[in-house]
Amino acid sequence: MNFAMVATSVLAGLIAGWLAGRVMKAGGYGLQGDMILGLVGSILGSLIFWALGIFPETGLAVSVVVAFVGAAIVIVAQRRLWEGHA
Repeated sequence: MNFAMVATSVLAGLIAGWLAGRVMKAGGYGLQGDMILGLVGSILGSLIFWALGIFPETGLAVSVVVAFVGAAIVIVAQRRLWEGHA
């Protein structure tokens, strides 16, 4: 993994966190919290796709989609674990 791939993953995670925060409106931690969850989701989404044997050609758009899937999973898990947080 080179610097460009890491930078693309971080950027995709930030964009995905923002996007997931917009799509899943109720709850969450605000812009910064959602972006952090997006970064975590980016890693999770990459691991999920890797485990399924899907290795998309990495471009920013594809990375954002993969990160968005992971971010949505992380946000749903966060809301299930800490239901009282709004």
